[in-house]
Amino acid sequence: MAELDGRVPDGARELTTGQANRVWHVNGPTPYVLKHYGTAARAANEAAALALLAAHQAPAPRLLAADPNAAPAWTAQTAVHAPPVPADQFLNQIAEPLAAIHRIPGPHAGRLAGTQRHPTWRAYLHNRLHTYITAAPDLAPVAAAIHRELDIIDLDIEPRLLHHDLHVGHLLHTPGGLLLDWELAAYGDPLSDLARLAVRLQLPDPTDLLSLTHRPHPTSARRLILYSRIHQLADAALSTDPLIRSRANSQLSRI
Repeated sequence: MAELDGRVPDGARELTTGQANRVWHVNGPTPYVLKHYGTAARAANEAAALALLAAHQAPAPRLLAADPNAAPAWTAQTAVHAPPVPADQFLNQIAEPLAAIHRIPGPHAGRLAGTQRHPTWRAYLHNRLHTYITAAPDLAPVAAAIHRELDIIDLDIEPRLLHHDLHVGHLLHTPGGLLLDWELAAYGDPLSDLARLAVRLQLPDPTDLLSLTHRPHPTSARRLILYSRIHQLADAALSTDPLIRSRANSQLSRI
């Protein structure tokens, strides 16, 4: 393989259109995927996540090289030759890879790299709420209600690895399942992964996904509903897709 320097080689095939990140499939004796990021933090986070997954022998692309400080920031990852899991099979096949990654413990809460680390999961969530109302001050009343709920619910959990961007298209059909796109990975409560998925699938009742978790708890339903509201708030405040933003605002207004 030629030296990897983040530049797009001749003949590379772009896999993205109109997104902040750009991804190419590069042919050669050893095909690989080159990814350019809109921010250095996301590149650093994905590189850290892939290194962690490799250390735990979890199914994921292998990190070949990375430079979060380049302009643009980039990673090079092994190309995985497998089709995405069809939408109608997604929930049946996501449980196994989720259980595998949720067994990986974390030393703190929040993103793995490239940004502030937090001593507790609650502190991380408070920080996220502050980010959302800074971006969308009109959502401050919703954020305040969520903040009050965070202060009374039991969040004494051991941080575990989260993918935090689960949706159809990120799960490949391989033995055991393989998840792509780890730039939003974080350490925290595994139920937050399920909440993110419930929002992406537009499920009326996020607790329908509780059967996917391998460690149910008496507060699981309450936490899952709360995390779903936080992910809806994130979409309403930060999404660049007008449809997602509008849908999230509509859902929050009914709460």
